[in-house]
Amino acid sequence: MSDEKTVRFARWVFLLAGIIGLVEIVPLYFTEKMIGVRQPPPITHPEFYYGFVGVALAWQVAFLIISRDPARYVALMPALFLEKALYPIAVFLLYEQGRVNPQMFGGAGLDVVWLILFVIVWLRLRR
Repeated sequence: MSDEKTVRFARWVFLLAGIIGLVEIVPLYFTEKMIGVRQPPPITHPEFYYGFVGVALAWQVAFLIISRDPARYVALMPALFLEKALYPIAVFLLYEQGRVNPQMFGGAGLDVVWLILFVIVWLRLRR
């Protein structure tokens, strides 16, 4: 893959990751009570919930910033791997302990797909 194609691919990956992430994360600010009804028990520590939502939202904005000039942010990309790997790992471990429903694998699986794409971008940009 040529440098121009690599950069174009990287831009699209991060742009789509940021947009899709915003579409997934922003509604969480308005669904706290509904989550408690649909997946009891209700959230008992809203500061943790909204703290998570805020950090997740900040990363989506970071993806949008990275999409403008991905080559500039190659050194930051290993941190992005953590951002995409930690949730699937947590879901898997919690599932093994019987603490989460298997329906949680959908969102976790999507993060694994983004993780793979981020690693591909990183490997190609490092050349």
